[in-house]
Amino acid sequence: MYLIAFPLLLIPFAFFNMVVFLLNMPLTDEEKSVVFQIPLVSEVTMPPVLDRSMPVTISDLIVAIGMLLLYVEVVKAVRPGGKSIWDHVLSFILFVAMAAELMFVPRAMSSTLLLLAVLGFVDFIAGISIRLAQPKIVFERAGPAPSVSRVSDRS
Repeated sequence: MYLIAFPLLLIPFAFFNMVVFLLNMPLTDEEKSVVFQIPLVSEVTMPPVLDRSMPVTISDLIVAIGMLLLYVEVVKAVRPGGKSIWDHVLSFILFVAMAAELMFVPRAMSSTLLLLAVLGFVDFIAGISIRLAQPKIVFERAGPAPSVSRVSDRS
């Protein structure tokens, strides 16, 4: 199965941008953190030993999806014949876009985007590292084939 040269971390990045820009997120830090802390599941109960509950938020979902897709990206890179140069270029462009949005767009500055940018950096560096670690197949131009003389049994 061939997976197209497409950075899968674009999916959580696009979802993050939909949450930030389509929900008309306010600019203050308190209100920004409230949007990403909207619980998806009201209470996830922990084992009875801890006797606590933990809300799962939109931010948690985005980062978890990013981590799972990073695993798929690494599996794509390890496959023989996988990770062409376009995969590396697109991963780098996505990382630069995440970092630029984190630095220059006040509305998008959040820990969620920071974690996505870190995942994008890990994707880019892991792809390059795996590509460099794979053994290279060296094809040497073969010379003329040696002549084979037939030994016949004449007695």
